[in-house]
Parts: sequence; C-alpha cells; structure tokens
Amino acid sequence: MPKNFYTLLILPKKRSSAKKINLSSTLVKGVSLFVMGFVLFMMYFAYDYIHIRREQAELKRLKFQTAEQRKQIDGLLTKVDQFSSKMEELKQFDKKIRILANIVTGRDKGQLLGIGGPVGEESRIRARIADDERAMIAGADRKVDNLMDEAIARQKSFANLLALLKEKKSIMAATPSLWPVGGWVTSEFGRRLSPFGGEREFHKGIDIATRYGQAVQAPADGVVAEVAYSNDGGRMISIDHGHGITTHYAHLFKASVRPGAAVKKGERIGHVGNTGRSTGSHLHYSVMLNGVAVNPRKYLN
Repeated sequence: MPKNFYTLLILPKKRSSAKKINLSSTLVKGVSLFVMGFVLFMMYFAYDYIHIRREQAELKRLKFQTAEQRKQIDGLLTKVDQFSSKMEELKQFDKKIRILANIVTGRDKGQLLGIGGPVGEESRIRARIADDERAMIAGADRKVDNLMDEAIARQKSFANLLALLKEKKSIMAATPSLWPVGGWVTSEFGRRLSPFGGEREFHKGIDIATRYGQAVQAPADGVVAEVAYSNDGGRMISIDHGHGITTHYAHLFKASVRPGAAVKKGERIGHVGNTGRSTGSHLHYSVMLNGVAVNPRKYLN
C-alpha cells in the first residue's frame, strides 16, 4: 500500500459493519482540482450567461427605443410633409389673390398655378429605407429650415398684399363712382354753347337737371374742403377725396355739411337749388384730378 493515502470511512445507520475506502493522495488531489475547476467553470459560465442576458435586455431596450424614435421621426416627417403641402396651398392662394386683385408680378406670370407639393409617400418611404436615422433627421432639419424660410416669405408677401389691397380699397372708396343726384344730364363735359349769350365755352363738369330741393349725396369718401357762395356757382361745396381727386357741387339751395367734416360715400351733403348763374333747378357737378378738370363720367357707374 502506498505511503500517502486517505481513508474514507462510511458508517451506515443500520447495524452493519463500517466500510472503509482507501484513496491515494494523487487521486484526491486530482479530484479536488477537477472539482475546483468545475466550480470555477460554472461560475464563469453563470457570469457570462448573466452578462449575455443583460446585453440582450439592453439590446432589446435599445431596439424598442430605436423603434419609438423611428415612429417619432416618421410622425415628424409626415407633419413636415403636411406643413409643406399647406405652405404650397398658401403660396397658390397668395398667387390667386394677386391675380384677382390684378397685382401679378412678372415672376408670378411665369409660374403655373396648382403645380407642386411634397414628395409622394411611396418615394419618401423608399428614401427612408435607403437612409439611416441620421440622414433622415438631417433631411427633416433641412426641410424644416426651408419651410421656415418659405413661411417668412409668405408672411412678407401677405403683408405686402394686405397693404396693396388696403391701398386699393382706399382708392376705391375715394373714387367718385356714385351719381350725386338722380336726374337727366342737360349739359355734358367739354366744349359747348353757353346758355348765356351763345358763345363757345369749355364746360368743366356736367349739369344734372332735377327737382328743386332734391338731396345731393357724396359720390365717395372724403373731407369737405370748402363751403362757399359765388356769383357764378351760387352756393357751392368742394370735397377732397385724397389721391389728388376733388369734386365740386354748384348752384345748391342748401349745404348740409361744414368745412372739415368727414363724409362717407352716399352721405347727404346738400340740396339741389337754382343759385348763382343758372337757368333752372339743377346741379353742376365737376371732378378735378390733380387740379385738372376731367369728365365725371369717367368715374360714374
């Protein structure tokens, strides 16, 4: 029997003889090393397994986060496309208003109405598949910048358009388009034979014959510049409508306004009479543009 050995004694519970097993030290050492190696291997395996499971959980979380980010990016791109479509509609709406208001520039004439818009959904999906998230975000960022520039341009365009429309509205309100009184024209604008003596003279307005005391209305918005009386025109009213336009009313029986009063289109300003150098009840109506007499029929509806 070898000198170095270990004895394993087995004592059963029942009454029987004990069993004795002799093990060499080499075997015991070998078994001990094997067991230690196995334990270390199992510990490493358990650690590696736990590490892999953690990485898998982290990867799953990152995939979920990436999917959520992709959904958010998709939603953002969809909203950008909708915004782009709305901006195109506003651009076309701006152009239509300019055409209707007769404010078309050379640039607008060279462009077609109703053409344009965002990239189609199918094309955008293909592009999205081909590009990664970074390229998609960069593209969306550039698109948003372009849309912001377009929005600023539309804002300036609408402000300019609003100013032009206000100016046109002001001009229309100041245009003497209403007949100041109902009746029939007995003398037109231009050269005529004078009813006093028969000489040829230039008539700077039109004479509208109507009943005595008939109300006279302002043909446009304006400010009363003068209420006076003269031997030729009798009782007269002058209204300044702005934009170089003034109107004059002569031979009135009565003036219903005072100098400096603001009047609106259709507002009563006086009554037809037969004052001054006149042959009967009528209104002498004249229009001056920048101090030069023009034919009132040019403005009358």
